[in-house]
Amino acid sequence: MKCKPRHKNDNLINGLTLLRYIIIGTYVGIATVSIFVYWFLFYPDSDMHTLINFYQLSHYNQCKAWNNFRVNKVYDMSEDHCSYFSAGKIKASTLSLSVLVLIEMFNALNALSEYNSLFEIPPWRNMYLVLATIGSLLLHVLILYIPPLARIFGVVPLSAYDWFLVFLWSFPVIILDEIIKFYAKRKLKEEQRTKKIKID
Repeated sequence: MKCKPRHKNDNLINGLTLLRYIIIGTYVGIATVSIFVYWFLFYPDSDMHTLINFYQLSHYNQCKAWNNFRVNKVYDMSEDHCSYFSAGKIKASTLSLSVLVLIEMFNALNALSEYNSLFEIPPWRNMYLVLATIGSLLLHVLILYIPPLARIFGVVPLSAYDWFLVFLWSFPVIILDEIIKFYAKRKLKEEQRTKKIKID
């Protein structure tokens, strides 16, 4: 609110904003999908689920034709082993959802300034945003760990290791936005310097 309003002829979305949307949006998509895939292909066997290969995951709709397909029964799976790709995917879906939630919380912090780093404008400069972010995360945690809510939303509780993975997949969005801000700020300074030279 302390900044001057944008000029009436300014574009609603400029090139920098569009580039930021594309880069951040692409990362959000990659992160949410890749942690889902990670659970099926590489996740440590702490919950006793069966690791499969990428072909099986990407061709899950052909599962009925796989005569020797056998997996450990996890969560609400039926006796049909192919239900591993429906009822059995609840943990993978929870990880994806949690990554999406945490990334959006980080994005809210990124939005404190279009050009300035979080080191220059730290989150506590806007305590309302900090409280809203904490409140949103607490709500997500309550949904995960209160059984009736977890059943309604189709999620399961996450372990400490799961949260570590969620953070690992989510935090790079901060780094990406810091890089974008660095180059955007440098470009802005160059433009301002050029305008000043032209005026002089």
